[in-house]
Amino acid sequence: MKKAMYALIFSLIVVSGFVFASRAIQNEDPKKPAPKPLTDAERRAAKEEWEMTPAGIAFKMWEASPEGKKVYAAEAKIRQHIKDYTNMEAVVTDLALPPGSLLGFGVMVSINGDDFILRFDDAPQQLGSLKLGDKIMIKSHSVSHAPKYAYPIISGEYAEREGEVIYKHAPRKDGC
Repeated sequence: MKKAMYALIFSLIVVSGFVFASRAIQNEDPKKPAPKPLTDAERRAAKEEWEMTPAGIAFKMWEASPEGKKVYAAEAKIRQHIKDYTNMEAVVTDLALPPGSLLGFGVMVSINGDDFILRFDDAPQQLGSLKLGDKIMIKSHSVSHAPKYAYPIISGEYAEREGEVIYKHAPRKDGC
């Protein structure tokens, strides 16, 4: 009788293990294949199609405006520093971003006489100690623009003041 009871309990444990294992396999997300990258022709066609939309027309008008040309000219002045990831000397001109901006934490800086928005992914304590007129050295891998803003937008990845590192971009947690 005891052997039959042990065999019954053992078989119940084995069966429940199989049930839970198959349920866990069903709950996993299937790996979706990565979409194929667009060819150059497809990319050009999509861009031309977008340029015919109201948003595309407004963007093209902004690019041709004096404000858009000013933004592109300022970007061109720092393009080599961005490409080479080298130091740029900046002077803090405002501790707040333009009204209505949705860029997160950042400050306004002047580099070689041109104004830029310097945005950061997070707001560490050291950046809170910045004052108007502070000279900082910054590095970045990217500069962008948007018709909403009258200034190019630098994504700050590294900043130092008087030889002391005040910001360093944290590496991504999910790999690349």
